[in-house]
Amino acid sequence: MMCVNQNGGYLCIPRTNPVYRGPYSNSFSTPYSGPYPAAAPPISAPNYPTISRPLICRFGYQMDEGNQCVDVDECATDSHQCNPTQICINTEGGYTCSCTDGYWLLEGQCLDIDECRYGYCQQLCANVPGSYSCTCNPGFTLNEDGRSCQDVNECAAENPCVQTCVNTYGSFICRCDPGYELEEDGVRCSDMDECSFSEFLCQHECVNQPGTYFCSCPPGYILLEDSRSCQDIDECEHRNHTCNLHQTCYNLQGGFKCIDPIRCEEPYLRISDNRCMCPAENPGCRDQPFTILYRDMDVVSGRSVPADIFQMQATTRYPGAYYIFQIKSGNEGREFYMRQTGPISATLVMTRPIKGPREIQLDLEMITVNTVINFRGSSVIRLRVYVSQYPF
Repeated sequence: MMCVNQNGGYLCIPRTNPVYRGPYSNSFSTPYSGPYPAAAPPISAPNYPTISRPLICRFGYQMDEGNQCVDVDECATDSHQCNPTQICINTEGGYTCSCTDGYWLLEGQCLDIDECRYGYCQQLCANVPGSYSCTCNPGFTLNEDGRSCQDVNECAAENPCVQTCVNTYGSFICRCDPGYELEEDGVRCSDMDECSFSEFLCQHECVNQPGTYFCSCPPGYILLEDSRSCQDIDECEHRNHTCNLHQTCYNLQGGFKCIDPIRCEEPYLRISDNRCMCPAENPGCRDQPFTILYRDMDVVSGRSVPADIFQMQATTRYPGAYYIFQIKSGNEGREFYMRQTGPISATLVMTRPIKGPREIQLDLEMITVNTVINFRGSSVIRLRVYVSQYPF
């Protein structure tokens, strides 16, 4: 017999089998190169009894009831040699050892695959034996693919802010309406006191309100279009005063003054609505000013100094005469002085800021000296200065 290798087994074949001529037939015979004998007459083949051989299946197969070779399931019969970390997979005529998902085969062992090392997750990854788990940072939610993350719009659901919510990538920020400022918790808004920022927001008084502010003016003033400046109301022009028919309404900053008609004291005579004269022929007028002229003016409180506030000058000039200007009375506080600006003129200067409300009466005297005719006389302007309560 000769041995013939087969896949999964072998066969024993008679060497004289005329059907099979494998590479091993007569492998041990020595080639003959001599003369061949003459052909012998044909001999009838002997009639040997036929011997039936049993059917042999290849390795990995077995005979079934129908004398057919069928595959042996080594995994089901537990006849495999896979180790406990592996799984058996049956194949035709054999089996193979493999690993479950999440493991790889290395030197006969199934080792866990670290999916986090290969960036399976978009944000946070936690490796577990044979698998992995993806999570997202705060402000994100995991998508259905279990790997990628999607921003959560915190403002779309319940507004976490007291006023305005602005969504950002992975978070949100709170903003406040104009006139409010964000508190330290980043969520609540508190009113901003604009009046505490600067004292120049309003000319008079700043009034804070929730989320805003407004400027107010004292009585006698109106608020201008800039919403911060105050302007005096001319009560005399608008006839919004309480003066009677005999009085004269004089407008002041923030109010008005009802001025009574002047009364000229003896020996003076009234020659106009605001002028008194002492007649020269009257002996009592010898040492008195020739005329007293009444004038009124108003200034704001705390006006910057020095400031020229009133001008005085002679109406006529006589040959050989010169003029002296001085404050005769009313300047006990030294707030004013007369500065001569020319031969016949002088200016009243405020030297100290005056706080109102206050009323000051000054007698400004102009002395006329004529050396030619040896004459000396004077005239007085009785100036009433009304200082307002406010610096505007």
